[in-house]
Amino acid sequence: TIEIQSLVANTFFPTAIKFHYVFNLRDVGNIFEGILRSEPAHYPNNLLMARLWLHECERVFADRMITREDLDRFDEMLTGVAKKNFEAVGWDKLSARPLIYTPFTTPGNSDEDHPYCGIDDAEKLDQILADKLHEYNETNAVMNLVLFTMAVEHICRITRVIDKPRGNALLVGVGGSGKQSLSKLSSFICGYEIFQITVTATYSMNDFKENMLYLYTRAGAKGIGTSFILTDGQIVNERMMVFLNDMLATGNIPDIFTKEVKDEFSNSVRNDCKQAGIMDTPENLWDYFVEKSRKFLHLCLCFSPVGDKFRIRARQFPALINCTCFDYFHPWPEEALISVAKRFISNTEGINADDVDSVAAHMSYVHTMVNTKSQEYLASERRYNYTTPKSYLDLITLYKFLLNDKKEKIHV
Repeated sequence: TIEIQSLVANTFFPTAIKFHYVFNLRDVGNIFEGILRSEPAHYPNNLLMARLWLHECERVFADRMITREDLDRFDEMLTGVAKKNFEAVGWDKLSARPLIYTPFTTPGNSDEDHPYCGIDDAEKLDQILADKLHEYNETNAVMNLVLFTMAVEHICRITRVIDKPRGNALLVGVGGSGKQSLSKLSSFICGYEIFQITVTATYSMNDFKENMLYLYTRAGAKGIGTSFILTDGQIVNERMMVFLNDMLATGNIPDIFTKEVKDEFSNSVRNDCKQAGIMDTPENLWDYFVEKSRKFLHLCLCFSPVGDKFRIRARQFPALINCTCFDYFHPWPEEALISVAKRFISNTEGINADDVDSVAAHMSYVHTMVNTKSQEYLASERRYNYTTPKSYLDLITLYKFLLNDKKEKIHV
């Protein structure tokens, strides 16, 4: 672990674009935190343990990488270190895909028990998540998600982060890449309440303080697992970032915890504190409340890397990078684009079943070519044009609308 950490830290340096490439001892701690979630009953041999180590290294380091070149270089490094140290296990078995560890695919001994185990059957994982999505849609506003391979991987990554105490996720990707939807489904899988603020024209810092106190009441006083999903568009005042930074770094937000609030929260955990065998002094009670809040309250920050805002915030509020687990959303691969298009046009009137594959492939080609042309446009005109998964869905919707519209005109 130290060898791969040193290699990464000495190869990938922070730049203006890759400002979050800060690799230090926290990464070693994060890898071991993942390894220590293993239970003897589920890890009977060396191979499973070595695969867990490989998975944790990928999650801690690879999820921060923002370019394909960096990912390929990291894969080479990890392969070299793994082959050198786990020669006896065999590289083919060690690197078999899918390499995914989750806290929700293996049933535990009780409802509270969520063993952290690997799953090597992609179809089984897809089915489990499809069932979870169906459950979610029965009790919440319907999300019409297409669970292609990349979406499944992101759900597994988010649940891995927020399922552990103090687990906070930082999801970075262009608008419309599915960060919020996947966060909601992941929170539902973990059994958490989902909380989002509703920003209106009159939304102020006092409203945000009330929201934060509500969250701390649910998580700290009542011990209810809560997931707070926040997008950069909902941050209407930069002072909100000060609160979030304090929440991530220490769990204690001095600006909202007045003496009366502190006393009220401290009294709410007095019995729990006594049961834990801790003296119920004011300091111990408050520390116990803060620790309990950090255990049950999980933050999912959905930020966009477009523009300078994210970079400036990361510099001003270091807990954004230091106290969260990064997950970078890369552009959808061709396989995802085609499967999404097929899902939305397969039952469309006017498209023959034999033509669905061709139409889906063409839509994927059009979207990919726009991406390519956008790069050329940036190089020649120094102007950005972004395509997002949302714009791809709009393309499919527009195509269906025009198809229906033209059919009606012809029949008239």
